[in-house]
Amino acid sequence: MNAVVEAYVGLGANIGDAAAAVEQAIGCLARHENIRLVARSSLYRTPAWGDTDQPDFVNAVARIETSLGAAPLLDVLLRIERDAGRDRARSRRWGPRELDLDLLLYGQARIDTAGLHVPHPHLHERAFVLVPLAEIAPSLDIPGHGRVDALAREMASADIEALR
Repeated sequence: MNAVVEAYVGLGANIGDAAAAVEQAIGCLARHENIRLVARSSLYRTPAWGDTDQPDFVNAVARIETSLGAAPLLDVLLRIERDAGRDRARSRRWGPRELDLDLLLYGQARIDTAGLHVPHPHLHERAFVLVPLAEIAPSLDIPGHGRVDALAREMASADIEALR
């Protein structure tokens, strides 16, 4: 049996009832037999990033403990996305999505393989992840970049709104 690892998952959606999609995904994580939901952030309304000609997103972050390896955990995240209607093959980069789940951190691991990059390569640059992450893990260190609370303070985040 694998050791239990603390991991962080970013969640977002902006098609349909985005808040419900994010809540349902958090519920899926909490119900998985090899995952324990330790904490979750509030939901945040955030402006679209990258391709800005689309509706605002609803974002959140979940802190979990899991006995799954990083790749099997990613498979679980992708399955939750598919079950919510996301087709990654047809999605445009930074475009609208029914649901997006990203493995942000997996313990202290640094992973750089095809399809899996941990820590998430843009984690330290994205207010829509750092703000909810700072809510549940402000003193967490992003390897090579610093503490979450310090990184979040440096981000322009005035246009990010807590929903609940």
